[in-house]
Amino acid sequence: MNRRSVASVLARASSEPERVWRRATAARRALPDFVILGAQRGGTTSLYDWLTGFPSVTPATQKEVHYFDLHYAEGENWYRTHFPLARSATVTGEASPYLLFHPLAPGRVAADLPPATRFIVVLRDPVQRAVSHYWHERRLKAETESLEVALALEEERLAGAFERVLAGERSFPHFHFSYAARGRYAEQLERWFGHVDRDRILVVESERMFAEAEVRTELMAWLGLEDPPRPFPALNEALRSGAADADTAADADTAADADTAAAVSRLERYFGPLNEELFGLLGYRLWGR
Repeated sequence: MNRRSVASVLARASSEPERVWRRATAARRALPDFVILGAQRGGTTSLYDWLTGFPSVTPATQKEVHYFDLHYAEGENWYRTHFPLARSATVTGEASPYLLFHPLAPGRVAADLPPATRFIVVLRDPVQRAVSHYWHERRLKAETESLEVALALEEERLAGAFERVLAGERSFPHFHFSYAARGRYAEQLERWFGHVDRDRILVVESERMFAEAEVRTELMAWLGLEDPPRPFPALNEALRSGAADADTAADADTAADADTAAAVSRLERYFGPLNEELFGLLGYRLWGR
């Protein structure tokens, strides 16, 4: 057995007692006070890391628990094992960015989480989000096509995927190849508003979240947090021109690539009317438009 295998075995052995203890105490564990729903590549990691750095916020065992989208069959006790023991003086939460896009998540959340749980949606300019998503999938080796080809293939790849997910199945294309689809924010928010009272959902503009302390202060107040201010993760400009947050720091440098320029123009035309639909739903405009 090589050194890496030995380390893996030891890590599993050392964590098993904690898993047993968490399962035994599941009924005494908190459900989340807040859930960051998405959008993917919008800055959810930066926001979650920032929030869980406050003394009054206890993180889950992992940022992305994925219970209401990928692991719902595991049951509520499984979900509770990811959170701390319930204490009145602390707040806890998680961030699973697929939740915003998953068609079954709103109904499951509405049925299973207490009325006090609040939800945060971080919306990034959908053009930049789609491009960042594409490079993320390239880094994961899930995507092998050029950006222009991947966008052209999206409708074909996603054919029937929504229906399979709605039937309770998993779909690789729905999770990985939904570059433009995930930017149709209005239809996703309408689905959530149909199950969860609108005053429990806070929509935050990603670009302003990074740039303006006032936005972050308002978010803290909305969650009822009174901790002293702390620095937000610095805006880490990606290698690719136009990146908006630290989550995209490894995006490839394609600013001068003609394929990317054509793809961005296509996305801008596609999202024009969809953004207007979103602004009408929210009652205000985003991204300086």
